[in-house]
Amino acid sequence: MASLSSTLATVTLSCSPAFCKTASTRRWKTQAKQTHRFHISCLVSSDDHEKPPTTEPQPENLTLPQTSLARRNLLLGFGGLYSTTVNLTTQPPVFANPIKAPSLVPGCKNSEWNLDFESGVRTGACCPPFAKELEIDYKFPTTGKTRIRQPIHRASPEYIEKFKVALQKMKALPDDDPCSFKNQAKVHCAYCNGNYTQMASGYPEKVLQVHYSWLFFPFHRWFLYFFERILGDLIEDKTFGLPYWNWDNPAGMEIPAVFEEGGKSNPLYNSHRNVNHLRPAIVDLDYQMEERNMSPLDQIRINMCIMNRQMMRNASDAKSFFGGEYVAGNNPTPRGDSSIGSIEAGCHTAVHRWVGDPRTPNHEDLGNFYSAAYDPLFYIHHSNVDRMWTLWKGFGGEGRIEPNDKNWEEASYVFYDENRKPVRVYNKHCVNLEDLKYEYEDSETPWKSNPPKPHPRSSVTTASPENMAAMKFPLSISETVTVQVKRPETNRPKDQKKTIREILLLKGINFDGRKFVKFDVFVNVCDNIRRITPCESQYAGAFGLLPHRRGEKMISKTGVRIELTELLEEINADGDDSVRVTIVPRVGCDDVTFEDIKIELIDISEKESK
Repeated sequence: MASLSSTLATVTLSCSPAFCKTASTRRWKTQAKQTHRFHISCLVSSDDHEKPPTTEPQPENLTLPQTSLARRNLLLGFGGLYSTTVNLTTQPPVFANPIKAPSLVPGCKNSEWNLDFESGVRTGACCPPFAKELEIDYKFPTTGKTRIRQPIHRASPEYIEKFKVALQKMKALPDDDPCSFKNQAKVHCAYCNGNYTQMASGYPEKVLQVHYSWLFFPFHRWFLYFFERILGDLIEDKTFGLPYWNWDNPAGMEIPAVFEEGGKSNPLYNSHRNVNHLRPAIVDLDYQMEERNMSPLDQIRINMCIMNRQMMRNASDAKSFFGGEYVAGNNPTPRGDSSIGSIEAGCHTAVHRWVGDPRTPNHEDLGNFYSAAYDPLFYIHHSNVDRMWTLWKGFGGEGRIEPNDKNWEEASYVFYDENRKPVRVYNKHCVNLEDLKYEYEDSETPWKSNPPKPHPRSSVTTASPENMAAMKFPLSISETVTVQVKRPETNRPKDQKKTIREILLLKGINFDGRKFVKFDVFVNVCDNIRRITPCESQYAGAFGLLPHRRGEKMISKTGVRIELTELLEEINADGDDSVRVTIVPRVGCDDVTFEDIKIELIDISEKESK
C-alpha cells in the first residue's frame, strides 16, 4: 500500500488550498484576553520561585484521616453532606465543594489483580510510591524558556533522538523512583480506576474519578506537564517540549513511524498495538470496532467531519466541551445528571480504541484506561487532546471559556514533580499556557471549514410527539431506538441563536464501565440509516467510552449533549415542533439504557468571573 504522504501527493482534496499545508512553523498560544489569572501560593522558598504571599501552616500532628473527618464535620455543620450542580443559567453555589485528591501518603488502594502476558507490569497495583512528606502547593518556576510542543510527523531527527533518549532514561529509573516510566503509568491508572477516594474532601467512601466530567481536561494537562518536565530534566534540557500526534491533520493521521521502527530496542515501541492499524493505516476518529474498508481520502473526509462536529458544532459552551459538573460527595459512577465532553467521548476515545491490541484480554495497552499510559503513544495522543483545549478557546466566541465555577477552579490533584517532591495543583492554575511555559507549534486545522451537509435522499417527516408519554424509562438501546422529541421553540431569530443554543440532552445513560460502549445519534432520518455518514447533517453525534478496569460489573452513569441549532436549519426542520431522534447501538450496548431525552434552549453567553 502507498503511504499516507504519497496518497496526499496524488489526491486533490475538495477544500481550501490550506487543507494539506503542513510546513507552518507558527506557534499557537491562547488569546491575549485571559479570563482567569491567579497567583499561586506555596510553602517553599527556593530562590528559583516567587515568594509566597500567605499560607496556612499545617498542623504537625494532624493525620490524613483526621483531616478528612474535620472536613466532613464542617460539611455536616452546613446542614449535612451535599453536592452542588450548576448549569449555565444559575448562580454559583454559596459554598464551594471541589474534588480534592488525597495526599501521596498511604491513601491509595491497590487492586488485587494482574494480567499474565509478556512483561506482566500491567496490574491493578496502580499506586505510585508513597511520599515521605505531605505535599505543598505547587508554584511555577520563575525562570526557564518556553517549551515548544511540535507535531511529531514534522519533527527533526535531532528532536526525535532527544525524545527517545529522554524516554529511555525514564524507563531505566528504578521501580521505587516516582519519576520512572512505570510509576508515571501508574499515576493515570490510579486516578481512573478507583484507587483513590475522596477522603481529602471528607468522603472516604466515595471513589475519585477523573474521566466522564469536567476534570478530564485539567487532570491530563497537569499530568503531561510534569511528565514533560521529568523528561527534560533527565536529559538536562529545560526547553524540551513533548511532541503531539497530529491526528486531526491529514498529514499526521498515521501512527508515527518513529514509534514502530527498531522493535523492542526502540523506547517508543510497544508490542500491544493493533497490528492492522500500523502504517499506512489512517486513524478512524469515529472507530467502532469495525473496519470501514474505504479509501484513504474517504477516511480523511470522515475524520474532518468528526473533528468539525466535536470541536465546533457540539462544543459551543464549557459544559459541552469539558463535560458536566463533578463535586466532592458525588458518586463518579453513577453521578446523576452529568455529561461527558465532546472530545472525551469522541476522537479521544476513538484513538485509544483504534490503537489498542485486540489480541490482549482487555485491548491493552491504549484500548483500556488502566493500561493506557504504558504505551508511549498515550503521551503524544493526549498532547494533541490538550491542544484541542487550546484551539477551542482560541477560536473565540460566546461560551468558549473554562467552567465559571469555584468547584472546577479549586479542584486539585497531587503529583510528583521532576525533583521527586509531592505537589498539589489546581485546575485554576493550568488555564494559561503562559504560566505553564509551553506552546503548541501551529498546524493547519482543515476541519474547521468542513461542516456536514444534508443527505440528499433523506426525507423529513414529523410524527406526533405524544409517543414520548407512552414510553417507559429507562429505555434500552440494545437495538435501534427512534423517539419523537418535542422542541421548546421553532423558527427562532438568528441573533438569538448565537447565544441561546438548542441542545439535545440524553440523560442518565447507564452502562457497564468494564466495556467499550459506542452508539450514534441521528435526527430526522427516514432513509436507510446505513447511508448516513458523519459527513451528513442528519448524523448528530456519537457517544463513546473506554473500559476502565476488569473484575466485577461497574454500573456507570453519565449523559451526552448534542447541538441541533445549525443541524435543523440544514435539514429544513427549523419550523417543525418536534424531531425524530434515532439512537443506533454500535458496540457494547446490550445492557445500556437512558433515563430521559429532551431538547432545551441553553444560554451559552459568557458570565462574569466570580
